Amino acid sequence: MSFEKILLPTDGSVFTNPAVDKAMELAKVSKGTVTALYVVDQSVYSNMPMDAAIVNVYETLEKEGREAVAYVKEKATAAGVRFEEKIVEGIPSGAINAVSKDYDIIVMGTLGRTGMSKVLMGSVAEKVIEGSKCPVMVVRSSPSKQ
Repeated sequence: MSFEKILLPTDGSVFTNPAVDKAMELAKVSKGTVTALYVVDQSVYSNMPMDAAIVNVYETLEKEGREAVAYVKEKATAAGVRFEEKIVEGIPSGAINAVSKDYDIIVMGTLGRTGMSKVLMGSVAEKVIEGSKCPVMVVRSSPSKQ
C-alpha cells in the first residue's frame, strides 16, 4: 500500500510533535505529500451568545490554527517534503474523518490519557479510528517527555 497523501491533524500542541516527525519520515519514504489539518473546534464557541466575544474566540482559534500549520510547514520544508494545509471548522473527530476520505493515511498524535481523564475528555484519536475509511497511525506522546 502506498501512502502518497498523508493527512496530519494538528492542534498545535507539543504533544503532536512526535506525529509530525513520523509523518515527515513516512512522506520521505513514500515520496508523499503531508497535509496539515487544523480544525477550528465549534464546540468551544457553539453555545456562546452571538456577540463580539464569540468573534474573538473564533479569531483566536483560527490564529492558533495558522500557527499550527505553519509549524508543520517549517518541518516539511526542512525535511524536503511536499506540504499542503487545510483549516476547517467543525467538531475535530468528525471533521478529520470527513477530510480523510481523500487521503491514504492519517498520522495523528495522542496524549495517551487513561482512566478518568479519558472518560471525561474522550479521545479524538479513538473517534477518528472508529470512523475512518483509511488507515490511522496514532503516535503516542507523553507529557513527562515533552
